Amino acid sequence: MQNSQTQDPLRAAVEQIRPWLRRAFLYGLVASLLVLAPTAYMFEVYERVVNSRSLTTLLMLTLFVLFALMVMEALEWARSETLRDAGDELDKHLMPEVYRAVFSMNLARPGSATTQPIQDLRTIRDFLPSPALAALPEIPAACVFLVLIFLLSPVLGVVAMMGAALQVGLAWSNERRTQTALAQANRLAIVGQQQADAMLRHAEVVRAMGMRPALHQRWSALQDQMLVQQAVASDRAGLFQSLTKVVQTTLSSALLGVAAWLVLGNALWGGPGMLIVGSVLGGRILAPLAQAISQWRNVVNVREAWKRLSHILQSLPPNVRHMPLPEPRGFLVVEPIVAGAPGSAGQILRGIQFALEPGMALAVVGPSASGKTTLARLLVGVWPALAGKVRLDGADVFAWNKQELGPHIGYLPQDIELLDGTIAENIARFGSVSRAAVEETAKLVGVHDWIMTLPHGYDTKLGLEGARLSGGQRQRVGLARALYGNPAFVVLDEPNSSLDDAGEAALLNAVTNLRAIGTTFVLITHRTSVLQVCSHMLVLRDGAQQAFGPRDEVLVALNKAANTGAGRGVKHG
Repeated sequence: MQNSQTQDPLRAAVEQIRPWLRRAFLYGLVASLLVLAPTAYMFEVYERVVNSRSLTTLLMLTLFVLFALMVMEALEWARSETLRDAGDELDKHLMPEVYRAVFSMNLARPGSATTQPIQDLRTIRDFLPSPALAALPEIPAACVFLVLIFLLSPVLGVVAMMGAALQVGLAWSNERRTQTALAQANRLAIVGQQQADAMLRHAEVVRAMGMRPALHQRWSALQDQMLVQQAVASDRAGLFQSLTKVVQTTLSSALLGVAAWLVLGNALWGGPGMLIVGSVLGGRILAPLAQAISQWRNVVNVREAWKRLSHILQSLPPNVRHMPLPEPRGFLVVEPIVAGAPGSAGQILRGIQFALEPGMALAVVGPSASGKTTLARLLVGVWPALAGKVRLDGADVFAWNKQELGPHIGYLPQDIELLDGTIAENIARFGSVSRAAVEETAKLVGVHDWIMTLPHGYDTKLGLEGARLSGGQRQRVGLARALYGNPAFVVLDEPNSSLDDAGEAALLNAVTNLRAIGTTFVLITHRTSVLQVCSHMLVLRDGAQQAFGPRDEVLVALNKAANTGAGRGVKHG
């Protein structure tokens, strides 16, 4: 059975900041009660000072009210700072988990990458010191004010209760009338932001093929729908906000009029001096509801953010920590695996199985869409298998803690993904940069001399996705990153697709040198030049294993099959 933290990490994080919330609530409650200080001062001046004509009494009352107001402002400041600290604590507890969930979400559902959960956490954090939440501690104070009104006169209490009930009804109607429109506007805004981000990421393709007007039109249509929903919600919320102000103002006047009528009948406790007090107390009763309605858009936004964030955190729980495993030596065993893209029931690979010992190099060949890239993702534990296992030194690669396994794995995907940072940081995988190790790896893949020609050498900034490099340069830096630290197991997906002759020679030399120290390689390729450094060969076709074995034996079998017509159409290089 899962514990509560696993079931809802968001609620567990809120439990962590409960002491801050309690202090803030207490500060707000006392401050809301001190709001009556000016009213009490007015009443005492009218009753005591005017009748006694005592300057000493006036001075003492003035000092008292000034002290009360200073305490009230100090409490309001303390409440705001406490809630801000609570927001920082919430962020500290949850941001690592949210960051992990965003990363896991894109792995579990490729193409679903979005930073919206991070924005949702910020929305919740910023809501804590907001005016909407500040209305909560005023509700108990409003109940105290209602009791005081009943003490003045039950008739005044009934009038105040009627006003409060009307205000609650307006708040409920505001919720019903604006919730759907605001939620829809938020969803459209998120989709629009995702489309805009995607267009910026692919700006070169968009511009080269003249796609910008069509994409802008598509984005504008979403914006128009979002603005329509926002306008509907704003119009409705504005109407209820106006009605709320009318009720609040009317109640104060009504209480003043009823109190005057009670004074004429000698039925008001305290006499004429309580006329203004009753009116002021009535206004304070409705203040929390009026403030909540005026901030209703923020309330809806944080509620939607809470739902989205809670769902993501619960649907993508953290991996269970297992006992640390010893460093792998490179024994690879692929049990009969069936695999497809995460989140899809379709099968891309069926019945693939082979084994490699340390120092072996496997060339994986086959036509396009035969499942080669899917196999690469399975081998490094990025994608799970539907059936079967990929084992490195006997341990399931997918279940292996990636923080432990990662330094011993090298991976070069087909689409080179460099990150914003220096060349040295990218090669060192953004860990602790060992300049000697970085330079050694760069020399191994033949990029050291080129790097040294740059104005800042290894400290050259690459920009987002290595945008400042050519395709061949990105591929060679990515190759250096994959081979950094002499990993035990390396998977290279089309590692020479953008390389010139010198770059390809450096690649072959690097594979040969690392094989000599026991590194196991899997190289996915369409170019026959890579075959010379490979000991074994795997041929895939339509997601099935057509041949596996020592390189020369597989090549002989393929040539024989081609000559007899049985292997017609097989692409093996």
